Amino acid sequence: MKCSVIIPTYQSPEALDLCLRSAIQGQIEENQIIVVVDGFYDINKEILEKHAKSIDILNLEENVGLCRATNLGVYNAKYELILIVNDDNVFPHRWDDMLNKSYQPNSVMSPNQVEPTPSMFSQFIIKDFGRDPKTFNLEAFWEEYANLMSKKDETGSTLPIFMSKIDYLKVGGWDENYEQGMVADWDFFLKCQLSGMNMYRIYECCFYHFASISINGEKRKQAEMNGHEYAKYKWGSYIKHNPQNNLKFI
Repeated sequence: MKCSVIIPTYQSPEALDLCLRSAIQGQIEENQIIVVVDGFYDINKEILEKHAKSIDILNLEENVGLCRATNLGVYNAKYELILIVNDDNVFPHRWDDMLNKSYQPNSVMSPNQVEPTPSMFSQFIIKDFGRDPKTFNLEAFWEEYANLMSKKDETGSTLPIFMSKIDYLKVGGWDENYEQGMVADWDFFLKCQLSGMNMYRIYECCFYHFASISINGEKRKQAEMNGHEYAKYKWGSYIKHNPQNNLKFI
């Protein structure tokens, strides 16, 4: 079954190029790949034109923020199943086949991630295939994670996410009030949990993640603090994280 992939992008053309190359070359079906350009089209123009035959481009013309960009991408999805991926992710080989085989209705499916540095998520695999798109070894990554055991458990609640478009819309998608998208993912997973969805992690399908190429340092810390404060205003308390199963609670 074909799916719609939503990739919001901002000012990371090198990461976007690798993300799209791996998505296009790694797919079995000809899926819909929507690149949502959240402002700064000229910075990404060369990469978008390079992959134009294989992608749909949603040019927002101005920067509206990660949450609204993601929501607009989902609204434009033409298939029943959607996959939301950040532009600093790299797709595994045969990603669509693996996700389709693992999908269950009324669920949010989180493919596992490989990162080059230690993560707060104990389920992630820590292995360095490159700290940036220029040094990344796509062939080595694909070869190493080509034949993993088919396994899933209830420790999802991390990006990327694979789910029904209807389920995404039923919970309201990303809350667009979160600054630069910080904490919006925790808010989204909490809403999914409260609506009764299953939160699964898929271990045979591993995406690589460079871990926040677009926003780092003090700017990121401040946005995250603001996100937590908005969550407290919205829910009446801070959203908390269970490190064992990654579930969110208040």
